[in-house]
Amino acid sequence: MDQGFHAMQLDAPGASLRRVERTMPTPGDGEIRIAVAAYGVCRTDLHIADGDISGRLPIIPDHEIVGRVDALGAGVTRFGPGDRVGVPWLGRSCGVCPYCTAGDENLCDAPEFTGFTRDGGFASHVVADARFCLTIPAAFDDVYAAPLLCAGLIGYRAYRMADGAKTLGLYGFGAAAHILAQIAIADDADVYAFTRTACRCA
Repeated sequence: MDQGFHAMQLDAPGASLRRVERTMPTPGDGEIRIAVAAYGVCRTDLHIADGDISGRLPIIPDHEIVGRVDALGAGVTRFGPGDRVGVPWLGRSCGVCPYCTAGDENLCDAPEFTGFTRDGGFASHVVADARFCLTIPAAFDDVYAAPLLCAGLIGYRAYRMADGAKTLGLYGFGAAAHILAQIAIADDADVYAFTRTACRCA
């Protein structure tokens, strides 16, 4: 019999996260349960906690999750117990809207988001749709891999759109730009970051 698991839960906008004990979830069809090894903290997590964007509450935040599969739902063949996987922001898409059928499921009309509309990784365990999980190569340890699941993904998507440009301008320098700059410099690009002076309000 599965024991419970612990998590940090957001109950309301502006509230502190609260440690809770929950019944261990059973993965549904096409889902996997993951024992969380590491997670990152994304600016979006802070927007959710502050109420800048509103989704399902209470919620377990986080979408930069690395861990190992410890249970399989029906029909899952892509992963097996013990496989190391990552869970990103996009937790599920409808598969039938024009965006999904064009291969742009990140723009889905009816998406689910990890840590926003479905529970995320500030926990000992998380359940995720196996179709949206990624295999984590052995070259990356858990802690270094976690930020790649959001900041790395969005930075790389922008970098691909630059189509091999050898001079890049990055507007703002958060987590995504920090990772993207390293990739671009490794590709011998000249990188310029445009930031603003911090406000010195009285």
